[in-house]
Amino acid sequence: MNKTELIASIADKTQMKKFDVEKVIDAFCEVVEKTLSDKDEIRLIGFGTFATAVRKATSGRNPRTGKTINIPERIVPKFKPGKQLRDAVN
Repeated sequence: MNKTELIASIADKTQMKKFDVEKVIDAFCEVVEKTLSDKDEIRLIGFGTFATAVRKATSGRNPRTGKTINIPERIVPKFKPGKQLRDAVN
């Protein structure tokens, strides 16, 4: 499912206009992005938790040259599904 299909599905379920649903989804994405960039988390009980984690620095290999390179430590977004979502999928 892509964004357009998601918007249409939510609009159908909620009887909202697609334009309004798109604004809500865009706002949700912006809030998640801002919250995670502030290194905070969002917990949606039953659905899951959006959070960040630190990926440690490692060494890798350039596939073209075979030269070893250092990959720096970085912060990555994580999503941990809640029990209700896990149960629904299984």
